[in-house]
Amino acid sequence: MPRLINAVLPPGTVARRPQPVLELGDIFLRPWRAGDAEAVAAAYDDPGIRRWHARSMSPEEAPGWIGEWRERWNAESGAGWAVADESGVLGQIALRRLSLADGVAVISYWVLPAARGRRVAARALVGLSAWAFDELGLQRVELSHSVGNPASCAVAERAGFPLEGTKRGEALHTDGWHDMHLHARLAADPRP
Repeated sequence: MPRLINAVLPPGTVARRPQPVLELGDIFLRPWRAGDAEAVAAAYDDPGIRRWHARSMSPEEAPGWIGEWRERWNAESGAGWAVADESGVLGQIALRRLSLADGVAVISYWVLPAARGRRVAARALVGLSAWAFDELGLQRVELSHSVGNPASCAVAERAGFPLEGTKRGEALHTDGWHDMHLHARLAADPRP
């Protein structure tokens, strides 16, 4: 069925370029590497990450998870980065869902326990959203988190993502259905 409006971004906008490394002061976002599998498996062994992301991952599954991000970059359906510093992986941030035609992405993130309290997630969110708007050309970036996760709400607000509303019963977690806060930024919004 023909669209009545042009796509915000044409096919090839992502796949024709290499996935960048984003330098953010003492941390950086880089594409996942095969050697990160141990850190990924450890992350999904953390009770806090398991609680909010509702999944586990064995060391044998982690390489496949890493490989999926390369595939999603090439398919222009998503993009994942390791949040790292010189000591290694601190967390992850991803354009979990990406629609070039609509100019919209949905971001997800987690931080390993040893890196919590350093505002790693907020800094990564600011950096990735700046790239998504300035380099990629998206119009809107949004994120959702359980209303029971005030830490994620604080990350979103610190990164300039105002709360837009509550999606009732939107996500199934291990303890049942959760209402989810929706936060978003537009390309024209003030930068944090």
